Amino acid sequence: MKNKNSQGAQECPSRCPDNSAFKQQKLPAWKPKLTAPSVLSSFFTIGVFCLLMGICIILSARSVKEIQINYSDICLSCSKLRENSSNWDKECNCSVHFTLQENMLGDVFMYYRLQNFYQNHRRYALSRSDAQLLGQDVNIENSNCAPFTTYPNGTPMAPCGAIANSMFNDSIQLSYHLNSYTAIQVPWLKSGNSWWSDKNVKFRNPTSYNLSSAFAGTTRPPYWQKPAYLLDEEDERNNGYINDDFIIWMRVSAFPTFRNLYRRLHHTNQFADGLPAGNYTFHITYNFPVTRLKGKKQVVLSTITWSGGSNLFLGIAYTVSGAVTVLAGFIITAIHLKLRKKKTYFQR
Repeated sequence: MKNKNSQGAQECPSRCPDNSAFKQQKLPAWKPKLTAPSVLSSFFTIGVFCLLMGICIILSARSVKEIQINYSDICLSCSKLRENSSNWDKECNCSVHFTLQENMLGDVFMYYRLQNFYQNHRRYALSRSDAQLLGQDVNIENSNCAPFTTYPNGTPMAPCGAIANSMFNDSIQLSYHLNSYTAIQVPWLKSGNSWWSDKNVKFRNPTSYNLSSAFAGTTRPPYWQKPAYLLDEEDERNNGYINDDFIIWMRVSAFPTFRNLYRRLHHTNQFADGLPAGNYTFHITYNFPVTRLKGKKQVVLSTITWSGGSNLFLGIAYTVSGAVTVLAGFIITAIHLKLRKKKTYFQR
């Protein structure tokens, strides 16, 4: 028995952790002593900070200048034309006039806003091929793109899937009226609107000596009017899977009402400082139908501040959190003072 015990004693050190401060959990640690003054001061400090932050964000969001134009009803004749898929090759244009009451200075952004369009449907959100969007040669019939994979003759779609097939494809131009007889086109930037990670990591074009040959043997989705390599005929670098409009559309929204960035103002000539007040006209080539969805389409012009756009949610969240924290601090203070008085009374 002694031999066995001595053998066990000799084997034990090899299985035990090293006698170091880290492995023996003896490292120095800060153990705060929670007292009533320290806890209450933390509550009030955090609460006041959140209140001030919330007020600043709300004031900043309210300083954003924004105008929304609903053109679904104005372009109703075009909407009815687009409901019949056989009219896909017929062009339909409409115009929307409006007046900008104040100058929109600084960076101005144009968005399109859709209502009652559910991109968060599970089958819709999964209907894409990430490998194809990376420019890889894959068999899309084994992907989640069905039924938007191939045509009856076997020609694959590029890009495939329901998300790509339903891409927003209205063309929106804005003109500024210098006077009753003269109107000039407002310059907008098509590229540079997507995230760097999207354009350089998640989306890539197939490799070939030119883009049209890279998409050889494929064809456009059914609801598209152009193949992928001709999405932007003015800028060759903004075509294929790395087209900014396409990348932004492929980032699906979690809510049925959402807006996506469409264009950025190009600061030049009369628009060097922004959009001047005056009369404007939106010229819209209507391609995207929403009547069957009972949806609405809007075009939005907006500026931004250091806190973002005109969304008040973050400011309200900070304000409510700060108010609740300060209120909790007062309640805890009252309870603490009441218990301390009772303790003093019983000690007497």
